[in-house]
Amino acid sequence: MVGARRTGAHARRRAVVIGGGIAGLHSAALLARDGHDVTLLEQRDAVGGRMGTWRSEGFTFDTGPSWLLMGSVFEHAFRMLGTTMERELDVVRLDPAYRVWHEGGAPIELRSERADAEATFEAIEPGAGAALGAYLDSAERVAELAVGGLLYNRFESPASLRGTGVVGEAATLTRLLLEPLSRRIERTVHDERLQQILGYPAVFLGTNPYAAPSMYHLMSHFDLVDGVGYPVGGFGTIVDAFARLARAHGATIETNARVTSIRVVDGRAVGVEVDRGAGTESLDADVVVAASDMHALETRLLPERFHAHGERRWERATPGPSAVLVLLGVEGRLPELAHHSLLFTKDWRTGFQALDGTVPWPGGDANIYVCAPSRTDATVAPEGSENLFVLVPLPADASIGHGGIDGAGDAAVERIADDAIAQIASWTGATDLADRIRVRRTIGPADFVEWFDAWRGTALGPAHTLRQSAFLRGSTAYKGVDGLLTAGQSTVPGIGMPMCLISAELVLKHVRGDRSVGPLPEPPLDEEERAEGTAS
Repeated sequence: MVGARRTGAHARRRAVVIGGGIAGLHSAALLARDGHDVTLLEQRDAVGGRMGTWRSEGFTFDTGPSWLLMGSVFEHAFRMLGTTMERELDVVRLDPAYRVWHEGGAPIELRSERADAEATFEAIEPGAGAALGAYLDSAERVAELAVGGLLYNRFESPASLRGTGVVGEAATLTRLLLEPLSRRIERTVHDERLQQILGYPAVFLGTNPYAAPSMYHLMSHFDLVDGVGYPVGGFGTIVDAFARLARAHGATIETNARVTSIRVVDGRAVGVEVDRGAGTESLDADVVVAASDMHALETRLLPERFHAHGERRWERATPGPSAVLVLLGVEGRLPELAHHSLLFTKDWRTGFQALDGTVPWPGGDANIYVCAPSRTDATVAPEGSENLFVLVPLPADASIGHGGIDGAGDAAVERIADDAIAQIASWTGATDLADRIRVRRTIGPADFVEWFDAWRGTALGPAHTLRQSAFLRGSTAYKGVDGLLTAGQSTVPGIGMPMCLISAELVLKHVRGDRSVGPLPEPPLDEEERAEGTAS
């Protein structure tokens, strides 16, 4: 195991990181490896944040993210800590990447191979294969621009975009920002099933294809070309890896340590007040990293006079959707399901409109996602059983209620779960699914508020609409309070595990005073890693 090391010529600082999700863990690990004195404070009894793990009767359930996309971002994050993804995780590439069920139709399987995806599209709609090829060419170009000039950019001045390729593509990017993703997709393919396949990745960004800028068609590069991965053992292994590395580099991680306020003196963050269960104590800091919900930061942790955004701003902001999560341990196998399965209704636009409150929530069949990791990973379920994670997107509304074990959640949450189970059974042909359930747990929007201080019960954070993307989303440095930095899905660059990892690197850049716009240069691998590589 490596020890803490100082890799930069920077003054040693005391840093407090609030929140033990992946953004907080990676922030702590990066700062500790850079030679700083780091303490991470997590209010719950385990780190991981939304990347939680729940075990029951031999089943191991992920309670949050379940798609590993943008693997190169993970690889870079590990290399910034002197190791590699291969050393820390056992990641397999899923084949098929996912299966899509369209209401009333046969399933379509998608593989993360460009030629296969183009052939699948062509078989459904003549000419769609070539159209998808052009779409993916564009998606790849935009993805390269995003990684090279936008995602790792602190956006402190327009000059930061010079030399990145972004300026030369300004006209194209402007058009992509102003055009809805749905319109771009409708110009590409005409079959509704194919439009849904290209549009659904917007949900990963906390939005929908009718609200997301078409710049986000870049997501199709990552799922249809780059590939969908899965860490054997579940996504908790990613949490374990970053926590292990943070400690190895010298960070202190405390759980059951709830930060009650950030102390600000003369406009500068100088520490936090923390409740470890025996009263509130002060912890001094030169840098405070709030890897937490941005709304909670402003309304719970900072005095009102230091709020960068007034309540009116939050009233106008658009939250990403919430969800009911259903964790099911099922006796017997379910060959009808792939590792990832998506169920899309014919009137899926109404479902998206309901998520942002444009129309009432319709109930009944919904656009839902089912993860069956036991189709890939024998360690997450008893032999001969299946582990299911079901996600039903909902409006960001905490009043929908809490979940519970064995049907003990609030009535609305359990009703939504029952409807989802019935829909899966009916659509996929697993007609006896409900009778084979041995373990059941639900999680509702109110749980996200209680556990993560989630604004309005959102499962994801502010949606990636035009007004809430890139530099319009915010900045790493909290405006008006020196020494206060932000990380996680509420801030730049945005929602999702890769974005949270990048947000941590932006924290490191800020502490170093680094204004580069792309990923930081990777340091040499630690001695143990190099020795292992030589021996092999």
